[in-house]
Amino acid sequence: MITVLGCIIDEHNIWLVLVAAIVCASGSWAVICLFERASRTDGMQRAGWHFLTAVAAGAAIWCTHFIAMLAYEPGAPVSFDPVMTIFSLLIAIAGAGAGFIVAASRVARFAPACGGALAGLAIAVMHYTGMLAYRVQGIIHWDMGYLVASVALSVGLAAVAIHLVMHKTSRWHRYMSAGVFFAAIISLHFTGMTAFQVTPLLIDDGFSNPAAMQALALAVASVALIIVGAGLASYMIDDSARSQSIDQLRHMALNDSLTGLPNRASFADRLDHEVDLASHTGGKVVLIGIDLNRFKDVNDLRGHGVGDMVLQVLGKRLGGLTRDGEFVARTGGDEFAAIQRFVDQASLEDFLARLEQSLFEPIDGNGFEILPGASLGVAFFPDNATSREVLINNADLAMYRAKADPAHHVCYYDQSMDDIVRARRTLANDLRAAIENNELEVYYQVQTSVSTNKIRGFEALLRWNHPEHGFIPPSDFIPLAEDNGLILQLGEWVLREACADAASWQPPYKVAVNLSPAQFVHTDLSQLIIEVLLATGLPANRLELELTESTIFQDKERSFNVLRQIKALGVNIALDDFGTGYSSLEMLRSFPFDKIKLDRSFIHEAEESLQAKSIIRAVLALGKSLEIPILAEGIETEGQLLLLGAEGCDEAQGYLLGRPIPIAQLLETGKISLVTGAPVHRARIPAQHDTDCDDDQDLISRSA
Repeated sequence: MITVLGCIIDEHNIWLVLVAAIVCASGSWAVICLFERASRTDGMQRAGWHFLTAVAAGAAIWCTHFIAMLAYEPGAPVSFDPVMTIFSLLIAIAGAGAGFIVAASRVARFAPACGGALAGLAIAVMHYTGMLAYRVQGIIHWDMGYLVASVALSVGLAAVAIHLVMHKTSRWHRYMSAGVFFAAIISLHFTGMTAFQVTPLLIDDGFSNPAAMQALALAVASVALIIVGAGLASYMIDDSARSQSIDQLRHMALNDSLTGLPNRASFADRLDHEVDLASHTGGKVVLIGIDLNRFKDVNDLRGHGVGDMVLQVLGKRLGGLTRDGEFVARTGGDEFAAIQRFVDQASLEDFLARLEQSLFEPIDGNGFEILPGASLGVAFFPDNATSREVLINNADLAMYRAKADPAHHVCYYDQSMDDIVRARRTLANDLRAAIENNELEVYYQVQTSVSTNKIRGFEALLRWNHPEHGFIPPSDFIPLAEDNGLILQLGEWVLREACADAASWQPPYKVAVNLSPAQFVHTDLSQLIIEVLLATGLPANRLELELTESTIFQDKERSFNVLRQIKALGVNIALDDFGTGYSSLEMLRSFPFDKIKLDRSFIHEAEESLQAKSIIRAVLALGKSLEIPILAEGIETEGQLLLLGAEGCDEAQGYLLGRPIPIAQLLETGKISLVTGAPVHRARIPAQHDTDCDDDQDLISRSA
């Protein structure tokens, strides 16, 4: 070691040695960074990074050697064989590249060490090939001990360097690897130079110009640093691009793309953090479930582009109102959630007020105004829940309670909400049992001509006589059937039952059957109707299917196509609950409905409200102009019936004319009789279809 240091100090220009060390250090760092990047990629990217690594390594190794050789002072004139000098550079590039390819291959556990050893061997071969290109006027002697030691140091240290970078044994692994690789190059060169001994012989008058040698060394150093710098620049550009891509992916993973707010995953992480913090500190967390009001109407009436615009505006507002300890996220289509680290009731009320202001402030829709609005449900941890899941569930319960009460936008959770949920679950289980036990029954309500009081037909209405609770209103059990995937099953059964009953009636009156949104979007609806008509023997012109405006508006183009298919069978189509939904004249123009059913809400107010009477008169006039019969629902008083007669209404239906009754009672009234030999039909409800309806379909009431 002392001899090597003596060689460096006594036989070299120390300044050029420092230049060589700088080139070697910067090159080693670049080589390790580039190789590490190459090992993380594959395909053509890996090939490109390996090429850059090989060029940077060759430049660092060769330039360190060449500058240090120019720093060597043998005491005799020197020159260089250009062919061998260039050949040594190629050896450095090719040998190092081969070593790095082997190291990154991972074909075996010891591949990195083998590859590093191969790179170390390339350093040694390059050095001694370069020494062959070194021409000095003198007698050269080699100390084989130092020569072997130089090769061993190069191979061993390079193997260790690559092993460190591939196995990442420490967070400082990159610095350690670069330092060991630097030691491999430097130790090889100066140990090899210690083995190199020259006895000068002045054969001619030639001499070496020290100033020229130094200038050449600096030029080589500059070129080496440029090459190394180019490699590092490539690494840093790629590193920056990768970092930006990772940041972008992280942002996409944790934020909603439409509103820019944190998404459901980010919300779950934040809620977990706040719940854990509250558990350890004894604090409280407030969770606020938010659901936009009438957002589906915005999409249906204005289009999804306007709906997206509304969400973007609300997202910007909500994102800008939060303060320390507050958090707002978009968790679904029109659902948001807010979290607050509870301090006191005043701060919570302030947060709720800011949320309400943002959610209820009108939105300019470029020529029209949109009033969004929302329902907010509030739940506390740990007061109302002991876990994240229960807290979310209770906030949702409070939110749905707020949605059911238009007078209150904010609702706090209380224990009674759980009781309501349990009651609904029990009722849902009872409904399944009722289907299995055939406890449901079809009732019929008469539809009569207003002018002649003659029967025009009957509407089929589903009824459930619960063994414990008596008759359950359709407005209670139909939503349960929707939510629990039973509506297709029930709808098909009602259709079959009504058609089978009507096929045996005398006179052959029409029968009207409601279609739920879930039935209407079912792909096999037309085929089902054909099958039912064939199975029951009911003529198609005696079946009337009723559906609401909102059902059609979910997908107008598809809806009209389905309606045309059904109408082509000869089945009548009635537009139900007219006046409560969209009441689009364009819809009436686009499809020839066989009947319009005026909603009962207008009839109830007709005798007291001039506005309701005007609406009735306008709808009746519209029906006459389009030659579509109008049926008024919900007739309960003689005054209502007289009013409709005076205005020229075609048909009427309601308690005044007849309550819904089962087929057996209908036969007793004498309004119908059965075809000779025809039994009263009573079929079992069919097994549930494999393709249940979506849980989020709109509800449709079959109440009379």
